[in-house]
Amino acid sequence: MAPREYHERLWEGIPQGLVPESLAERLEFVLAHVAPGERLLDVGCAEGVFAAALVDRGLSVVGIDVACEPLRRARAAVEDLELHVVDDRSPWPLQDASFDVAWAGEVIEHVADTAGWLSEIRRVLRPGGLLLLSTPNHGRLGVLGLALRRGGFEAHFDPRADHLRFYTRNTLRRLLVDFGFEQLLVSGAGGFPGARPILLASARRKRW
Repeated sequence: MAPREYHERLWEGIPQGLVPESLAERLEFVLAHVAPGERLLDVGCAEGVFAAALVDRGLSVVGIDVACEPLRRARAAVEDLELHVVDDRSPWPLQDASFDVAWAGEVIEHVADTAGWLSEIRRVLRPGGLLLLSTPNHGRLGVLGLALRRGGFEAHFDPRADHLRFYTRNTLRRLLVDFGFEQLLVSGAGGFPGARPILLASARRKRW
């Protein structure tokens, strides 16, 4: 099965209008780092929930995703939003150094070619541009909790699931450094009952 077909089939099973997990925490995180007038790339924009909120705050937003179905939903929800479907095996149809900020919420864990994906983000960010991302936190205590909960470990690491990568603070930090980012801040959120633990990271693209 081709990657595009795989992603489209995944979206066939996702009901329209679902509220993204940890929406309030992630939106607060992004808004604390951006300013009106900045040009932001929403990587893996899905149905455009974050894009709509950021447009309302005065940002210029472009959304990309690897499937057409979420972009169709985003177009219906956000008027005049610039959207592009991208191939995760090819360069994105975006100019070099054309964004002030890139936001990738709960995306990096789904990416097969992490090196290619981060290289594209770095390419489209201006020198000194800001990368913001969130991803599930797989620190020791979280994994221990999964192991102690009956069936939790097997369910979480189900080989049929669409999460391909699993990050801790240290592995995420080292990855971003390796791909030319600096001024890294990686913090945790959630982890209490009913809230999945996540990592929130900010990093600047090196100027050279």
